[in-house]
Amino acid sequence: MRKAGRNMAACSDSESSESVLRRRRTGKQRESSAGDREEPGVEVPLQTGTYWLTRILLLRSISFIYCVAFAVAYNQNKQLIGQRGLMPSREYLRSVKRYVGGKIGAAALAYTPSILWFLDWEDMDTNLDGIALAGMALSGFVLLSGRANMIIMAALWILYHSITSWESQLLETGFLGIFLCPLWSLDQMPRRCPPSLISIWTLRWLIVRIMLGAGLIKIRGDRCWRDLTCMDYHYETQPVPNPISYYLHHSPWWFHRFETLSNHFIELIVPFFTFMGRHMCMVNGVLQILFQVVLIISGNLSFLNWLTIVPSIACFDDSALAFLFRPTGGPRKTLRSIQAEDTAEHSPPPTKGVCVRVVNVALGVLIAYLSVPVVINLLSPRQVMNTSFDPLRIVNTYGAFGRSVCLSVLLCLHVCTFFSVCTSVCFCLSFSVCPLLSVYHFNLLCFSVFSTYEQNEWVIQIAGRLLANDSTVLSLLGHNPFEGREKPRWIRGEHYRYKFTRPGSSSAAQGKWWARKRIGPYFPPLNLEGLRSYFKSRNWPQPDRQ
Repeated sequence: MRKAGRNMAACSDSESSESVLRRRRTGKQRESSAGDREEPGVEVPLQTGTYWLTRILLLRSISFIYCVAFAVAYNQNKQLIGQRGLMPSREYLRSVKRYVGGKIGAAALAYTPSILWFLDWEDMDTNLDGIALAGMALSGFVLLSGRANMIIMAALWILYHSITSWESQLLETGFLGIFLCPLWSLDQMPRRCPPSLISIWTLRWLIVRIMLGAGLIKIRGDRCWRDLTCMDYHYETQPVPNPISYYLHHSPWWFHRFETLSNHFIELIVPFFTFMGRHMCMVNGVLQILFQVVLIISGNLSFLNWLTIVPSIACFDDSALAFLFRPTGGPRKTLRSIQAEDTAEHSPPPTKGVCVRVVNVALGVLIAYLSVPVVINLLSPRQVMNTSFDPLRIVNTYGAFGRSVCLSVLLCLHVCTFFSVCTSVCFCLSFSVCPLLSVYHFNLLCFSVFSTYEQNEWVIQIAGRLLANDSTVLSLLGHNPFEGREKPRWIRGEHYRYKFTRPGSSSAAQGKWWARKRIGPYFPPLNLEGLRSYFKSRNWPQPDRQ
């Protein structure tokens, strides 16, 4: 018995030693095979299913949009919501404070999440400039370096949330970008902190909701999308057409039908490719990006289309995006090293502790929970677009052109020294002001034509400021229409119907893109003295002549 036991022990020892040798031999074979594959001049394809390069590209894309958004805020916020802006933020905060009971607490922050609550309201222009400059500095750092952590991305989100409440898509994209990063590390590719699959899927879910929301609201909202005629006048009536819009508008009827059908396919069918495996998910990403590029070329919707490209990037893994990085560059070289270590099974273990895992799981649960009313809204025949069901705008509904207009009706302000000597200030339709491809956001748009001036008091605010030759408002225009002229005395608002001229016509030969016809008055003639009491009743800064 003892001899048999010794023999069994010897056998087990020999088997264990043999298994150790076998594992060592296997490891050496893997290393040698990996080394054999990496022959000089022969590049080994990257493995699929990792998202290191995807994270770098996503962070740079998000920071690019942030940088543009903060630059727009720096150039326009003082004129729009500054101390002497069209709608001063100080007065808005005061009204919210009164509404929530006179205290700056949870109710006020839930109604208007902003760090402006805690700053000096008497110097609001400095506050707005400081927030914008801080945002540009942080986003510029991430854009140039491709490095970020949760602290930086959270700071960008808080800063932008403090100066806007309606850019819900950027706020949601920026919030999801927080969870792409490690907590503290600024390494571009921290080996112990791989990108979270949950954060990648939340961005994919975002592009799915954006496209489905846009497609469903069109089908439900306007008959022209169902009978395929909307593109017959879309290019002429979109908010800010560009020169390419002029030629696309005059395309043959069959081309417009093809455009409408393609739009329905991209927005209603293609998003479901996301859930059909790696290759179909990448097809979705390619088609969505190409679709946004077409929209960018054919019209000016500022950074909206550029922003929509961002979550589409999450449809691609490192293997698909490697061509965007230099073969001998740092990120691609580091990724190859990481994947080689994973193949050899001796890579350092991820340091995702319990806290990080809990945060990632909590993110997934939060997005799933907040998506419930959004999905219900998508399925509802009474769907609403561009709405948020939570005060922080973390998960939102989206949509565009749910109700199309077949007429381009714009507001022009006639500023006159006498009734017969007037200068016309018309918004939006100037190709010399709006470039061919513009990512810049022109906040002063002409949506007021869809309602009365009583419902758009900022129009009267502009009217009074123009009469006063106010530099704050004039800086929002492409040029000063009163430079070198007598000071204006009267102003009136007029509605005009704008139509593209025909290519080859005498008007087009003279460089006139538009022909217009007067519809009627928008508001009656006003003078500066008559507006002073109106300004005082609304606690607006008086339009003093300059």
